[in-house]
Amino acid sequence: MDIVILGAGESGVGAAILAKKNNFNVFVSDKGSIKEQYKKELQDRDISFEENKHTEKQILNAKEVIKSPGIPDKAALIVALKKKGIPVISEIEFAARFTNKVIIGITGSNGKTTTTNLIFHLLNTAGYHAAMCGNVGTSFARLVANEEPDFWVVELSSFQLDGINRFKANIAILLNITADHLDRYDYKMENYIYSKLRILSNQSEKDLLIYNASDYNITNTLNQRKVAARTIPVQNKFEDQGSVMLYGFKFMMNPRSLKGEHNLFNATCAIHAVKSLGLDDEVIQRGIDTFVNVAHRLEWITQIDGVDFINDSKATNVDSVYYALKAMTQKTVWIAGGQDKGNDYSQIIPLVEEKVKALICLGVDNSKLLENFSPVLKIIEESKSVEEAIRLARLYAEEGDVVLLSPACASFDLFKNYVARGDLFKAAVLKLIRNKNESHRDDISLPET
Repeated sequence: MDIVILGAGESGVGAAILAKKNNFNVFVSDKGSIKEQYKKELQDRDISFEENKHTEKQILNAKEVIKSPGIPDKAALIVALKKKGIPVISEIEFAARFTNKVIIGITGSNGKTTTTNLIFHLLNTAGYHAAMCGNVGTSFARLVANEEPDFWVVELSSFQLDGINRFKANIAILLNITADHLDRYDYKMENYIYSKLRILSNQSEKDLLIYNASDYNITNTLNQRKVAARTIPVQNKFEDQGSVMLYGFKFMMNPRSLKGEHNLFNATCAIHAVKSLGLDDEVIQRGIDTFVNVAHRLEWITQIDGVDFINDSKATNVDSVYYALKAMTQKTVWIAGGQDKGNDYSQIIPLVEEKVKALICLGVDNSKLLENFSPVLKIIEESKSVEEAIRLARLYAEEGDVVLLSPACASFDLFKNYVARGDLFKAAVLKLIRNKNESHRDDISLPET
């Protein structure tokens, strides 16, 4: 067997499609059940697969294995493969072998998706054909199998970077490194930092690195190693929260989609990236003006009785919550909680004390939130559903306040993923509006005839 692919999700099936197109003998194995849409894609292309099991005899005879980013390196099967000397790579590594177009790679603990989407939008606004893929939406391999754009804009998670050997980002953007996914890295921050810094692998003096010069984990590590690429350090502190002066041009931010200092930093990195590719200032500004941020990332939903509701379900770590709270200009009823990933809440306690009037815990086990914030908040409630969390939030939110869902945790205790959590939150809030409108109509007295 030439290639075995472990995991039949988006990245695995994308890799299988690309491998088949390039005439590899390929086999897909998933320990769980395969979604019907992916199963049909494999069947339509005559790609062999199995589900609900791993046939080790067949897998251990592969020349190379592509594994899903969700499978940890310490899984017994991965350990056995490596012990036998069989290369285990990520779908990102495999896909990059089949394109010679410029790759813009974006990684960081927070801000990846916003920055990736913004760069993609700026390039397409300028008339280029850019493709966005990786850790957001469609897999890199699937797109490489089906199209050849001018530029690849690739969001990269640490899990994907763990599986690269020859992959190279022509433009690498390193936004920040803060504690996240430490359960996958033996709860050692240095292991997680090393994973993120893999984005620099294989860069030469012809390539570009844009990085957060205010991030100690990044600067300290870069000071200890030789960086081959040209570098653009970017500070994440700004005097003017609504604009940034770069290359002699004042870029004005879109207050709806690029709210907060952290998004000003993300936009600055994006502008540096596209300027290096030759985009004009006016075209970039037009792209910023028309940019709409992704769902579940400081997504304003609506206002009810003078209270704003914001969905930040994608904030699955403490650092994301820090930036979300910092962007709030109103008193905040904060909804947080879920599956803890080794969170250290100490860094946001002063900000919570300043900004938050009530905390609504939304999780199976809220003990860590209660332990950390009971000393600084008078109002803390617990809930086990989105509807209950919103009902409690409305008890404490007054006109002029904001209800912010920014969980700081993974969603898997109560929800399928952060998207499901955010969608349920939005649906519950919008249902409040419908109920309010229906109640209002019921109160209207029709004139007698």
